[in-house]
Amino acid sequence: MNEPSPEAHTNRLARETSPYLLQHAHNPVDWYPWGEEALERASAEGLPVFLSIGYSACHWCHVMAHESFEDPDTAAIMNRLFVNIKVDREERPDLDQIYQTAFQLLTGRGGGWPLSMFLTPEGAPFWGGTYFPKVPRYGMAAFRDVLAGVARHYAEKPEDVAHNVMALTQGLVGVNRARPARGAPTETLLEGAAGRLLGAFDPVWGGFGGAPKFPSTMALAFLLGRWHRTGNEACLHAVTHSLGRMARGGIYDHLGGGFHRYSVDAEWRVPHFEKMLYDNAQLIPLYLDAYRATGEEAFARVARESLVYVSREMTAPEGGFYAAQDADSEGEEGKCFVWRPGEIEEVVGEAAPLFCAYYGVTEAGNFEGENVLNVHQPLAEVAEEFGLDEAAAEAVLAGAREKLLARRATRVQPGRDDKVITAWNGLMLSAFAQAYEVLRDEAYREAAERAADFLLERLRTPEGRLLRCFKDGRARFAGYLDDHVLLAQGLLDLYQATGVPARLESAIELMGVVRERFAAESGGFHFTADDHESLVARPFTGQDQSLPSGNAVAARCLLRLHHLTGDPGALEAAEGVVRAFLDEAAAQPLGFAAMLLAAEDLVHPPKVVALVGEADDPGPRDWEVRLAAGYRPDTLVQRVTPEAAAGVPWLAGKGLVEGRAAAYVCTAGTCAPPVTEWDALEALL
Repeated sequence: MNEPSPEAHTNRLARETSPYLLQHAHNPVDWYPWGEEALERASAEGLPVFLSIGYSACHWCHVMAHESFEDPDTAAIMNRLFVNIKVDREERPDLDQIYQTAFQLLTGRGGGWPLSMFLTPEGAPFWGGTYFPKVPRYGMAAFRDVLAGVARHYAEKPEDVAHNVMALTQGLVGVNRARPARGAPTETLLEGAAGRLLGAFDPVWGGFGGAPKFPSTMALAFLLGRWHRTGNEACLHAVTHSLGRMARGGIYDHLGGGFHRYSVDAEWRVPHFEKMLYDNAQLIPLYLDAYRATGEEAFARVARESLVYVSREMTAPEGGFYAAQDADSEGEEGKCFVWRPGEIEEVVGEAAPLFCAYYGVTEAGNFEGENVLNVHQPLAEVAEEFGLDEAAAEAVLAGAREKLLARRATRVQPGRDDKVITAWNGLMLSAFAQAYEVLRDEAYREAAERAADFLLERLRTPEGRLLRCFKDGRARFAGYLDDHVLLAQGLLDLYQATGVPARLESAIELMGVVRERFAAESGGFHFTADDHESLVARPFTGQDQSLPSGNAVAARCLLRLHHLTGDPGALEAAEGVVRAFLDEAAAQPLGFAAMLLAAEDLVHPPKVVALVGEADDPGPRDWEVRLAAGYRPDTLVQRVTPEAAAGVPWLAGKGLVEGRAAAYVCTAGTCAPPVTEWDALEALL
């Protein structure tokens, strides 16, 4: 992210590392970062707090900043009537969760960014909104009028403010209360949830619901697992049709690889152009699984191209992964990514007609007079139209894409948020580890290993706890549940892909921190640790947001550790998580899909395949490669030497067979006799 140029005003945000906060460091607004200094001043002067939460890649955050926060007259009103606090929701997801929930309780509708909340000096919310325009439009009041009205209400009607504070505080406590354990999950519950998801599936364009349309990665992953378990072809079709439509649509970057945030329409044609690390980190493994399930090379190609994008544009020199790329460049949304026919012809010459036919490029355009690339018709049809076979047509398209990507690189690029977020890096670590497991490209293993080393060395405290962010050589903010469990998940995926015992050991340590510092008494885990800053609520949720639910990921990690190590406490803790959120998951499968995946793991324990052989024995490595080639969501692979096996309770006594490497297949604590040949192992699975 480019640093803002020095201006007449400099506020306290200039001392921060967040690219989003630094974007506002030269606003005439007297911004504070979240902290005691701001709240103490509000208390001392009897002023309400204006809290603005956003993130660096947020288009409407930029709009409100340009219209209002950069305007001296608006800033003067803000400075006179409020203590103003700016928060990066990626650095402080705890604050974002609390005040987004307060907004939903207040209005009865979903929130978003920028979030604009008004608080008492104690940090208690009493009113709020999202984006406010500078002048009245879209049916919304002007921001200046909102400021004046809220300040007047706060001063003249304290009893109304107190009533709102009490109601919202009680609501926050209720929403975030720990749930008593419910009954155990069942196959009937899982089938019912899959049925509801299939009922919401868009049979024409894929995905779920209408515009705006998000990838809903966790729901698709759950349906793919249901197909594997039950053979229901409707589940497989929902996944492959959705992934195919997305890969052909404008939400996918056909030149540079990777996915934009979401589609503004139901057809995946025009994206909201920001690119988030966490979206790509979740979509890559899903495309890899679809490739393993179907053998269709197109799914593997999307995964490879997306990994190239992450390696090229989103990887830090130290090995971590950057957070996001902006939607805007030169002040216009999507400007870097759109095309006109004349420029395409200028760049690719004779290939332009075929390229434009394939990607639906027209003079009229599909986005404000310009074109977002979409696959307009099947390659076979375009090839026939131009008298080519498919291979020749694809060669022409590939050459054109390469030239256009080079031309695009000469444009002003979108800003990049170059902070490293532990939770998001855990997800991308998983993506690279799984890509290595499936595709066996050493570059993927090296990227995963470097990321794991960086995160464990630079974002882990001497006490074994994680920090949230790394930027400009500084690691900051206490890590949340998501940070610990998503990194643990990434390490477990890396362990499965490489068999390096240290990765398993690190995952065990992180989940030990989770169980010790985040646990709720009645089951499940709080979002913040037990010694975290005291706030108006302590978030506790099993619902997926942009990331899979931290509670769901915790449950799945604990179950994996139970099966890999035999730890009965891990199983008990995982059961407590799933039971705490089971009713909500059954009723709202789209919002609790990751929890349904955890429930699936509980209802159907995985097969654990222990490959016992000497470190230099090629046999177990060959078996690993063959196991990884198939879609096996219900199989855990553990490669160990005979010496290491002796130290794992459930592997005690399971060594070589007549001096040969052996595979042991165990389910729910019961193991089949060892086998020493691939055909016999495959038969057991």
